[in-house]
Amino acid sequence: MLFNSFEFAIFFAVVLVAYWVLLGRSIRAQNLLLLVASYVFYGWWDYRFLGLVVVSSLADYAIGWKLGSEVSAARRKAYLVASLAVNLGILGFFKYYNFFSESLADALQSAGVQASFSTLHVILPVGISFYTFQTLTYTIDIYRGQMKPVRDPIAFFTYVAFFPQLVAGPIERAAHLLPQFQRRRRLSDSDAQDGARQVLWGLFKKMVIADNVALQVDYIFSNYQTLDGLSLTLGAFFFAIQIYCDFSGYSDVALGTARLLGFDLQRNFAYPYFSRNIAEFWRRWHISLSNWFRDYLYIPLGGNRRGRTRTLLNILVTFSLCGLWHGANWTFVVWGFFNGLLFVPLILTGRHQVAEQSVAHGRAAPSFREAAAMLGTFALVLCGWVFFRSANLSSAFGYFWQLLSTPYLALDYQRYAQPIVLSLGLMLIEWFQREREHGLQMTRLPLLPRYAVYFALLVVMVEFGSREHVPFIYFQF
Repeated sequence: MLFNSFEFAIFFAVVLVAYWVLLGRSIRAQNLLLLVASYVFYGWWDYRFLGLVVVSSLADYAIGWKLGSEVSAARRKAYLVASLAVNLGILGFFKYYNFFSESLADALQSAGVQASFSTLHVILPVGISFYTFQTLTYTIDIYRGQMKPVRDPIAFFTYVAFFPQLVAGPIERAAHLLPQFQRRRRLSDSDAQDGARQVLWGLFKKMVIADNVALQVDYIFSNYQTLDGLSLTLGAFFFAIQIYCDFSGYSDVALGTARLLGFDLQRNFAYPYFSRNIAEFWRRWHISLSNWFRDYLYIPLGGNRRGRTRTLLNILVTFSLCGLWHGANWTFVVWGFFNGLLFVPLILTGRHQVAEQSVAHGRAAPSFREAAAMLGTFALVLCGWVFFRSANLSSAFGYFWQLLSTPYLALDYQRYAQPIVLSLGLMLIEWFQREREHGLQMTRLPLLPRYAVYFALLVVMVEFGSREHVPFIYFQF
């Protein structure tokens, strides 16, 4: 079931009414409703894969109980390994088996050894990378002594399957989200209004901007061999807008719908394209995943505590595995490694610590130095997105070669005018809203102008929004 579908609108309306009106007095009844609704939501795509969510939930609930009562260090470690084996085993089997078997066969063939491994014809379960990482935070944090196991199985199973963020995040920490299922939720007028605004903004970014810009992205990346340098530059720029609006649009809808149900999810995007260096970009892009890899991989590897050489190696390993998390393709691994390389100079010069405040804080325009830093960072991010979007490494390097070796011809305004206007319009809105949670947080405006903006966005969505209910890009991860 897609957020940008009529089925979801009906589904959510029914759940919302039943949740607050019929079951508002009972936390357990609300949780049970959310659990059933979450399984319906996920099963709408393919009910057969519901078993994977249940297996992951059962395993980590049981292991969490064992970890909470076990005092033997060896047995505690064994339970943690069991949790890792179940979750990463499921993820590895469905997502990476074919990738690794084919890569190994290619490597052996390059060495002169003929090898052939059978491949599996299985569908990648939607959202599997997200909910496996989310459940792992539960057992790892119990193992570390940072939280205690939960007694209520309904609360835990609902935490794992919570439909607003089940299939594309944000990846919630058990210590943050799970306690919210164990206490009474309340919905204030301000939360309801802001949640609805954030849902509207997310759907607008997805249906109007991402899905329309995607048409030119597909055209340019499919025909890069025949296009000029300017068109290919626009292709990378358009994809940056597409993936941002698609993924942050999903996150906005997830946060907004969760808020309408009385839950607080962590922010996943903070205007990343206004970053002054790559370290700041990764503190603003897919924040929940960046924090997950920092806390559950980079720091356990040693972080920056074992000397400069080990720190740089830890960064490259972490970013490469982050790339692999995104998909079973060497393009994602190279994309991650490339971002890790961009981090290295910042570590060597001590400039990896970034300011918490947004660029040009309290000012309408950036300084020349800030503007140059943002443009330079954005250009590097665009180079990375070429790897991310390309079908394989050969296509990615071919794209760069064509971009650098062909002249920049006159712009085809008829083809590119609409995505340029949409992209620049988005950037302008987000620039002026960069110190707020999302693009429609306009509480300082008088009531009438605010509702005029909401109505205008709805009209634009009806007129120019995609009619095909295009899936979100991150569903494939």
